[in-house]
Amino acid sequence: MSYRPVLRTMCVGAMALLLGIAGTLPASAEPDDADLPPSMVAAMQRDLGITPEQLRSRLSLEGAHLLVAEQLRTLLGITFSGSWIDRKSGELFVGTTDSSQTVRIRALGAQAVVQRVPDSELRRVQAKLDRAAGEAAPTVGAWYIDPAANAVVVATTSVPEAETFVGDADADADPVEIRSTAEVPRLFADLVGGDAITVPTSGGTGRCSIGFSARSANATYVITAGHCTDLGGTWSGNNGATIGPVTSSNFPTDDFGAIQVTNTAGWTGTSRVTGSSSMLGSTEAAIGASVCRSGSTTGYHCGTLQARNATVNYGGGDIVYGLTRTNACAEPGDSGGSFVAGRQAQGLTSGGSGDCTSGGTTYFQPINEALSSYGLTLVTG
Repeated sequence: MSYRPVLRTMCVGAMALLLGIAGTLPASAEPDDADLPPSMVAAMQRDLGITPEQLRSRLSLEGAHLLVAEQLRTLLGITFSGSWIDRKSGELFVGTTDSSQTVRIRALGAQAVVQRVPDSELRRVQAKLDRAAGEAAPTVGAWYIDPAANAVVVATTSVPEAETFVGDADADADPVEIRSTAEVPRLFADLVGGDAITVPTSGGTGRCSIGFSARSANATYVITAGHCTDLGGTWSGNNGATIGPVTSSNFPTDDFGAIQVTNTAGWTGTSRVTGSSSMLGSTEAAIGASVCRSGSTTGYHCGTLQARNATVNYGGGDIVYGLTRTNACAEPGDSGGSFVAGRQAQGLTSGGSGDCTSGGTTYFQPINEALSSYGLTLVTG
């Protein structure tokens, strides 16, 4: 069995940009930096290494690219093989398996890339790996579609074990690219006392971070990571006041859970994210777009959205599907915290590798899946 010949080493803090398929975001939802709080603007400039003028230009360009990418996804149909924003040039690239479609792509202002494997085939190969996920060695950290490489990427600290996993899954080797990583993902929960949201455990205190507030017709909930709510119990806020009990928890497979706000005299669900503006909705940002993460350990850190629908192996049988990969850093205790793109809620911090000193990779659970599963509505401002 043969694989893509290049094994790319991804050092922590200097990850290769992994690009995927653009989501849908109306131009009106992509804010100018004047709409963002100073703390988020400062974090984006720091973590993305850009000036205020470059930030304004970047956000405007990303909003325009989203509309073009979605239009071409529809126009190209089964020949569509992904879209991504090149972070160096800022240009939108759109892949197709039909060379005759390149004229249509360029006519809408995007760069055309003729690729051999359609997006539907890459998804079929990823589905095979997902079905065999329980057989993956702990060294096989994640797998996801990288449309810029026109491949299903398997990230691992052991190439031989990754090759065995792919072979046992009977996944076609040709569209699979195995990439060496310095570390495998871990969950960012931290069983220590602290602020944010906490719960008593047999070993002390469990600490995670609030993701977003959501509501049903009769109650308000805190949505956070499922590996946090799996601890059960009644959770409290950073001031020690009781919030309420865990009512739902999905982990592994998914990584989201809900804590009902029963202490309504002490807590009110809001649309705000710490240090940010009120959320206006939960429309998914594009692959390659800027995202920021807020957590109780490390505060605000930003990066870019690299891939969607990643399958992540946290070890010990804890495999989570459908996560989104970013190069924003995170650390233990940040779990469950908010991922945002401008004023659009994106998801809940799940886990990853590295830290905020050397840099790293972080995966988040898309918020819309959690809201849909529990029949809840995001609290917006």
